[in-house]
Parts: sequence; structure tokens; C-alpha cells
Amino acid sequence: MGVEVRRVATINCDMGEGYGPWRIGDDTALMPLIDLANIACGFHAGDPSWMHATVRLAKRHGVAVGAHPSLPDRQGFGRREMAMGRDELADALIYQIGALAGMLRAEGMVLHHIKPHGALYGMAARQNHVAQAVCDAADVFQVPILGLPGTLHESVYLARGHRLVAEYYADLDYADDGKLIITREHPPVDPALAAERCARALAEGLARSVGGVDVAVGRDSVCLHSDTPNAVAVARAVRGVVR
Repeated sequence: MGVEVRRVATINCDMGEGYGPWRIGDDTALMPLIDLANIACGFHAGDPSWMHATVRLAKRHGVAVGAHPSLPDRQGFGRREMAMGRDELADALIYQIGALAGMLRAEGMVLHHIKPHGALYGMAARQNHVAQAVCDAADVFQVPILGLPGTLHESVYLARGHRLVAEYYADLDYADDGKLIITREHPPVDPALAAERCARALAEGLARSVGGVDVAVGRDSVCLHSDTPNAVAVARAVRGVVR
């Protein structure tokens, strides 16, 4: 490919998304390739044992850990929107983040960041009461929040005094308005193309939308999903340009 950029970002990955005997994604192969692990907190995937095991795996590889809380939608993998009031949602987030914080404490680690999952992430980008609920939870833990620039993630989080870690998504498409296209299932992604797009995003802060429009994207961190079928290959390719 021949495209390299100076490292200006981290790679973060949504993981720990198994449940009981069921495994989603190859966290063992992915962990050495990333900088930040967003660990599921039980509402869309994960359970206490999965959380603790994923924390231990991150510790082994020197990877910082953040909470990946969701709407209470296990059957829909947290990718269906739900109507919840601000207080109820904030309580659900504090509950989930607190559970992961306990697992981290058990391993002598601390919470590094918060990253809402799936539909919750998209809702917080455009619904004020959802973004405010995310901040209500972040007020408790006082860590940065991962999100999209140019949305309520940026305006609300910053107004509430929280640090935004602005993301680029290497394995999802963008709509012409700059919003993410969040699907229930993630298809395979061409690793070389993902790396090429990532290099451009980091160098220029731009990505090409599905309609052929250049849209502004974040450059603080590159997001990958462990449930993308060829996630490990994509992570290796992206790691090649994020150094």
C-alpha cells in the first residue's frame, strides 16, 4: 500500500462481548494490536466473568481499559434504539461502569475512559437528554468520553467539562451528513482499504461517505469492532499505519 503516517492516534476496540460459554470475536489475537479496550458491561453483551477475564487480558498486554455501556438490549446486541428518560439512563450507565470499575480495581487497574455502545452512541450524538445522561455518568467517574466530533458528543461533553476523544471508525461507513451508519451486524471489511482510509483520516481529518462526500472525522483514536468477521486482519492493517 505504501501509505504511512506519523502516529497521532490510538487504536480502540469494542470487546469482551461474549456471554457464558458463547464467544464473540478473537479478543486474544486483537489485544496485542490495540491501545484501548472498550469492555462490554453486561447490558448488550458480557457478564462478570467475561469482564474480569478481558480486564486480565488487557493488563497482560498493557492496554488501557474503558467501559462500553449500552442500552438494556441484550437480544438486539444494544443496536436497537430505546426510549429512556435521562435519570433512568444515567442510572443504567453508572451501574454498568461501576461494575467494570470494580473488576479493574480487583486487578490493580483504573478506569481509563467511557465509550457508549451501539444505538446509545448514536442517540447521544443527536439527542440532548441522552448526551446529558452520558455526562451525568461521566461526572461520577471523571474520565474522558470517546465520541464523534461535530455532534452533541462534542458540544455537550465539552460544555459539561469532559474531555472528548474524537474517533474515526475504520470498519464502519459514514453517511453524507457525517453520522455513522450503525448496522445490527458487521460485514467483513477489506483490510487494505481500511488502512488506506485510516491513513487519510489521520492525515487530513476526512473520510469519504457512502454518497461520495468528504466528511470530517476524529483523529484522536481509531475504532475497530471485535465482531467484524475479519477483525484481526483489519486490526493488523490499521496498526501498520497507526504507529
